[in-house]
Amino acid sequence: MSHYKSEFLNIMSERGFIHQLSDAEGLDALMAKNSVSAYIGFDPTAASLHVGSLIQIMMLYWLQQTGHRPIALMGGGTGLVGDPSFKDEARLLLAEDNIAANIAGIRQVFAHYLQFGKSGDKNKALLLNNADWLRNIDYLQFLRDIGRHFSVNRMLSFDSVKLRLEREQSLSFLEFNYMILQAYDFVELHKTYNVRLQMGGSDQWGNIINGIDLGHRLGTKQLYALTSPLLTTASGQKMGKSLGGAVWLNADWLSPYQFWQFWRNCEDADIIRFLKLYTILPLAEIARLAKVKDTEINEVKKILATEVTALLHGRKAAENAAETARKVFEEGSLGKDLPQITLPAAEFDQGIGLLTLLVKAGLAKSNGEARRHIQGGAIRINDKTATDETQNITIAEADNNIIKLSFGRKKHVLIKIA
Repeated sequence: MSHYKSEFLNIMSERGFIHQLSDAEGLDALMAKNSVSAYIGFDPTAASLHVGSLIQIMMLYWLQQTGHRPIALMGGGTGLVGDPSFKDEARLLLAEDNIAANIAGIRQVFAHYLQFGKSGDKNKALLLNNADWLRNIDYLQFLRDIGRHFSVNRMLSFDSVKLRLEREQSLSFLEFNYMILQAYDFVELHKTYNVRLQMGGSDQWGNIINGIDLGHRLGTKQLYALTSPLLTTASGQKMGKSLGGAVWLNADWLSPYQFWQFWRNCEDADIIRFLKLYTILPLAEIARLAKVKDTEINEVKKILATEVTALLHGRKAAENAAETARKVFEEGSLGKDLPQITLPAAEFDQGIGLLTLLVKAGLAKSNGEARRHIQGGAIRINDKTATDETQNITIAEADNNIIKLSFGRKKHVLIKIA
């Protein structure tokens, strides 16, 4: 059990959100007694965020649910510079109209998780754009008032910078200013909105601490930092991307059904962790689901998929996605019947080669053609991209004795295991 006094930090701890926390005792005492304003920054590099940002969105969700004020800060100003953190090369610079369009698209996602209001409302969420204060900075005055507080030696020690330099990869002066601007954001938000806490992924720890240090030098109240772990799947894949590409949060970028399928196809070892992080199911219910074993695990995966999809796209869209999947895998139809072949269970006892199965399903004329399809990323097993041409398919891949093979977006075959 968590030892925190504040409800928010209890939830963060018990559900696995906390990686690093500055002055835990001080922040806990503050949040136990007062409504605290906290923020997370998001780069508007596209008109949709992807699943990699969902853990931060859930942190803002729980912040509001426990009586505090969440602020989603769009990097409309810093986005003109580019965050070098743990990137191999500089990001492409976006025009201001592109950034504005991206922010409009991203706001659609936050509307599903947060209740927005005006700045005077006690714990109503705010969506702000740091371009509103960064755009009008007097550069010489900024250097005198802010720049003098930063040590280049210390900035060079941050992992996000060291990794670039150790690889002998270019780090421009433009990007080097990013961490100064982000630190200034924290101070500006404290001054204008009484923000006391900045949260983010673990890769942002150095940038957040910079803001705390700057605030201390400029005489602000004590500021705090909380970072979440950098999540990977059980197999080591970075969250936010499937083998077929990014898992976007906007419905017009990725359909609710495809989003549902992403969670339905998660690895067994990830289910309980994902239920804690990405759903609002009570921990007691998650503990009960953790005891499920064998083939019933697939039912827990469906619960995970439906609950995560319901938060983002609404309960109706989630239930429709689950029903669509049921029709495909249990009834063998999706409006119209999909092509089907039936194979004896004995063929799957030792595993049947994926190349062989693709030929049997009629999705390739030969093993060589099947191999090329896989290498081109065109083959999916149960809507999950296949990458290993030597893979053996066993009955463990089946859902209700059905395996769905797909070539591209339009060719699908259901393998029924007799």
